Amino acid sequence: MNIYDAAHQLAGEIRRSEEATRLRELRERAMSDETNRLLLEEYKRLQVRLQMSMVGAAGEMPGDDMQRFQQLAALLYMNSDVQAYLMAEMQMQKTLADIFKILTDAAGVTLEIPEKS
Repeated sequence: MNIYDAAHQLAGEIRRSEEATRLRELRERAMSDETNRLLLEEYKRLQVRLQMSMVGAAGEMPGDDMQRFQQLAALLYMNSDVQAYLMAEMQMQKTLADIFKILTDAAGVTLEIPEKS
């Protein structure tokens, strides 16, 4: 089996997994409410913007964005459907990060950022 066939097989296993199925169901439930959908979209936009600013600006985050992100997070986590979706998404991200680490270790690739001396 070549490496791409194995990757496609793994993708299929992930897609059919209980975790991915539950994540899709929870996402659909959370997004079925228009207000939740709009708040989640803004939350995700801010999340990416903050992550990018941390990488590109030596760890500096715009204060307004950070404050808005925290306010949205507090609001979203009060809704049980949204909270369940976000928690399932975090768990899936952790699982995928673990898989990525296994693959990079197998390839002998180091993706750690060296610390400043």
